[in-house]
Amino acid sequence: MENQEKMEKIVSWAKRRGFIYPQDEIYGGLNAIYNFGPYGSLMKNKLREEFLSQWVKKQPNIVGIESAIITKKETLQASGHEAGFTDPLIECKKCHTRFRPDQVEKREVCPDCGSNDLTTTQEFNLMFRSFLGPVEDDNNKIYLRPENAQGMFSSFGYIADTMRVKLPFGIAQVGKCFRNEITARQFIFRLREFEISEIEYFVEPSTASKEYEKWIGQWEKYILSFGLSKENLKRRAHQKKELAHYSQGTTDIEYKYPFGWGELAGIANRGDFDLAQHEKHSGQEMKFFIQETGKKITPYVIEPTLSLERLMLAIFCEAYFESDGSDGRAKGERVLKIKPKFAPITLAVFPLMKKPELIKIAQEIFQDLAKDFSVEYDESGSIGRRYRRQDEIGTPLCATIDFDSLDDNCVTIRERDTMKQARVSRAELVEYIAKAVS
Repeated sequence: MENQEKMEKIVSWAKRRGFIYPQDEIYGGLNAIYNFGPYGSLMKNKLREEFLSQWVKKQPNIVGIESAIITKKETLQASGHEAGFTDPLIECKKCHTRFRPDQVEKREVCPDCGSNDLTTTQEFNLMFRSFLGPVEDDNNKIYLRPENAQGMFSSFGYIADTMRVKLPFGIAQVGKCFRNEITARQFIFRLREFEISEIEYFVEPSTASKEYEKWIGQWEKYILSFGLSKENLKRRAHQKKELAHYSQGTTDIEYKYPFGWGELAGIANRGDFDLAQHEKHSGQEMKFFIQETGKKITPYVIEPTLSLERLMLAIFCEAYFESDGSDGRAKGERVLKIKPKFAPITLAVFPLMKKPELIKIAQEIFQDLAKDFSVEYDESGSIGRRYRRQDEIGTPLCATIDFDSLDDNCVTIRERDTMKQARVSRAELVEYIAKAVS
C-alpha cells in the first residue's frame, strides 16, 4: 500500500468507524480541529490513563496536577511566549491565503492561486488570545495556553511546600493546549487544539545532563510500550541554531508516518530558565531549600513531552491492516491490530442468534464484565459480520453465547489476530480476559 493511499484510508476509516471526525462538520467543519467519537474518546482515555498510571501512580517522586487552560498574559510574558512564540508568515495579496515561507516554491508563488504578488515575511504569534471580563483592553488580555508547562512552573512553590518533596521530583500533567497554526495539515498530526502529556522533572543543576540522557532512554522505552516498532522510531538531537529560547538541549523522538518522519515526542533540558524568569517577573521566590545542606538553589528542569493525538496517529499507522486473503480472511478485510491494552473495546459480547434465552445470558455476561473492562454488546447481523466489525475497531476478544452455553455455562472466545477460538467457563472469564489483554 502506497504511503499516500494508506494515509487516505486511515482518515476515511477513522471517520467511518467512530474514531475521529471534523468539529462542526454540519457547517463545513473547522480546519485542523477534530472531535473524537465514541471509539476515539475511549482510546484516548486509555492513553491518558496509561500516562497517569506509569508516571504518577507508580512513581514515588512525581505528582500530578491539572492546571487551568486560561493563562494570564504576565505568565506568558515571563516565559517569553508573548514576544517569541511566533512563526514567519507570508500573505498572498490576491487571494489572502497565509502560509509559512517553507511552503513557497523557489518561484515564490502562492501555493493556492499561483500569484507572485506576496507580502514580505512577517512574524505571526501562534497563541490564541481573548479578554477576561467585559472590557477588551490590554489589562484584561489572556491567552489559551500554548503548552502545559507554565501552569506547572507557576505551581512549583505550592507543590514544593504542600507535598514535602525532595529533589529530584516531578510534576506531571496531561491536558489541552492551543496553537493558532498558520497551516495545519496531515490529519491529527498538526492541530490547533491538541493534548499533551508531559512531566517537569526538577533536578539539581549538577545532575541535569545525566538526567537528560536518562530521560531520553526512559521516554523512548515508554513510547515503544504502545506497540510501535523500533524501526519506525528515531532520535533527533536539535542543532544549536534550532533550540528553543529556554532549551540547553532538546531531543525529538520521531515516528515514520506515511508522509515521512515527524516529531512524536520530545525531551528538553530547560535549565533554570523558567523558574528564574518567573521569580524575576513575579517577585516570588522560586528556589528550593535543600535541608541536608541548608542551601537554596534554583533547580534545573528536564521536560519529557508526548502528543496524544500524534501517538494515536502513530498507533493507527502501525496497527491498520488490510488482509491479502492469505490469513483466512476475505481479501481487503480491515483489522486494527492494536495492542489489546489500548483498544477502545476490550471484549464484545454476542448472542449467536436473536433468541430470548441467548440474549438473556449475553446481557448478564455483558453487565458482569463491564465492571472490569470496556465491553460492547452486539446482536445485529450475522456472527461473521459482527466479528469483522470488531476486528476493524481493534477489539482483541469476542465472546459468543450459543445453545451449548445453556448446558455447559461456557462461552466461545474468539481472538482477533489469529481468529482462534477457545471454550471458557463463565466463572473463569475475568481471569482469562485479564491475562489475554495484559
